[in-house]
Amino acid sequence: MKEDLISLTIDNQKVQVKKGTTILQAAKQAGVDIPTLCYLKDINEVGECRMCIVEIEGRRGFATSCIQKAEEGMVVHTNTPEVLEARRVVLDLIISNHKIDCLKCIRSENCELQSLARKFNILDVEFPGEMVEHEIDDDSPSIVRDFNKCILCRRCVATCKNVQGIGALACVNRGFESCVSTVGNNSLNDVNCTFCGQCIQSCPTGALHEKETINEVWEKLKDKDTYVVVQTAPAVRVALGEEFGMKIGTNVTGKMVTALKRIGFDKVFDTNTGADFTIMEEANEFIERFKENDNIPMITSCSPGWVKYIEMNYPELLPHLSTCKSPHQMFGALIKSYFAKKEGIDPSKIYVVSVMPCIAKKFERQRPEMKVNSLSDVDNVITTRELARMIKQANIDFTKLEDTTFDNPMGEATGAGAIFGVTGGVMEAALRTAQDILTGKDLEKINFEQVRGAEGIKKATITIDGKEIKVVAASGLSNARTILEEIKSGKADYQFVEIMACPGGCIMGGGQPIKSAKIRSEVDVRKLRADALYDIDEKSHIRKSHENPILKTIYEEYLEKPGSYRAHKLLHTTYKEREKYKI
Repeated sequence: MKEDLISLTIDNQKVQVKKGTTILQAAKQAGVDIPTLCYLKDINEVGECRMCIVEIEGRRGFATSCIQKAEEGMVVHTNTPEVLEARRVVLDLIISNHKIDCLKCIRSENCELQSLARKFNILDVEFPGEMVEHEIDDDSPSIVRDFNKCILCRRCVATCKNVQGIGALACVNRGFESCVSTVGNNSLNDVNCTFCGQCIQSCPTGALHEKETINEVWEKLKDKDTYVVVQTAPAVRVALGEEFGMKIGTNVTGKMVTALKRIGFDKVFDTNTGADFTIMEEANEFIERFKENDNIPMITSCSPGWVKYIEMNYPELLPHLSTCKSPHQMFGALIKSYFAKKEGIDPSKIYVVSVMPCIAKKFERQRPEMKVNSLSDVDNVITTRELARMIKQANIDFTKLEDTTFDNPMGEATGAGAIFGVTGGVMEAALRTAQDILTGKDLEKINFEQVRGAEGIKKATITIDGKEIKVVAASGLSNARTILEEIKSGKADYQFVEIMACPGGCIMGGGQPIKSAKIRSEVDVRKLRADALYDIDEKSHIRKSHENPILKTIYEEYLEKPGSYRAHKLLHTTYKEREKYKI
């Protein structure tokens, strides 16, 4: 409504905005760029860093544009000499207490502080002073915390608390002693961290990053006695290209496979095939539970950050978890059993590398439950970002690569496997198979739009063979808590629940390419990546997991049937109650 609009002037431009709009938002609408550091749209809007200061005519001092509301008739100046100098001083002071080792930093060339330093032509620190040396926390299998590079923007704190509902990180102490830390300044490995990695996605510098393990992969690739197999998750192929300047959501499957072959892997397999096995086992498990009304609702177990969350916070609900391993763990177990036997390779000589969008997979792969016959299903997990670094280290011009296909005999996957990378995808893939099994028919209904979309919680009632199945798909751990509280209180009447730790699902995982706050405020990254996966599904000639010919062959030759003794030994696991704090 017109009465909800106000008019103001920003850098001599008249602009109309809704009442309640901040100056920063109004400037963006006017096409005026104001620099920020601590600001993260809808997550961290606290005005801590002061990089976004502006002048308002008739008022003394500077206003912090990310929190200052626009007012009727306000005249704002964003680039006066005084404003520019003040920002430069603020930036210099931030850099003066920042460990400057850009050549070695994992975030070099993708660091918001570095970008601003270049923009403001800061070539040297004008105000050098005392710096406190902090120990680097690298005890966890997933995350490294280096406070020496922290700029106290609090974006990680806000993400962990407000988005994920965990609160593993907080700003403690005052003044020069202020820092972002954990309970008792303990390692993230020893507090209530789920290793989802959303803090890494929010961090503007290298203060938080994944625990890199690519050197171990290079060593194995050089070892002639080791047979190195790599598998890639669905979400990786629609994000990897971003690390090479390609558009967000570009499907680079063929180029990715070619790059992996050039790097030197003995076999390049598709984790989507593992996802098809997950669906077969999970759909079978759900049907049995549904018929017997046993530990209903059944909750998916593909997301290791989510699994760690329920183990720490709702151990009484663990019987509701599916016993299925996640796709890459299932696939790793099959590579070291079925594939090894078929190819005549000693399983102990096979080294399985998983390329994942998720840093919690680094934690998952080293769980003792993820072993068969004393061999780990997966030996190393690298992120999408780590794969990009390997490709660059190999001096491969990624954008000019030809397309090649995954290797046989385990290379074929379905569209159902591809959509595992989006929230609601596991649910939809499972329903495609469950409906055919329950009805005994090859039904034409493929898409279940009810569980698609950006909403953090999506509820639906699906009718299959005359029976109503109430389902819910949730992404983000704050939303997971909402669903678990409903189940715990007895208010929920769901039969099937999908939960992903990362908002939006694996496409927005902690190991995916990191986007600046500016890009995140202007582009719907989640939608672009999700659309790419749905496009892969739509174009697949097989879109139901149970119709995958590779899967059928392996069941006939080796596993017998879903839920068999061997299938349980290889493809299923157990979970346990965990302490939130080991202090």
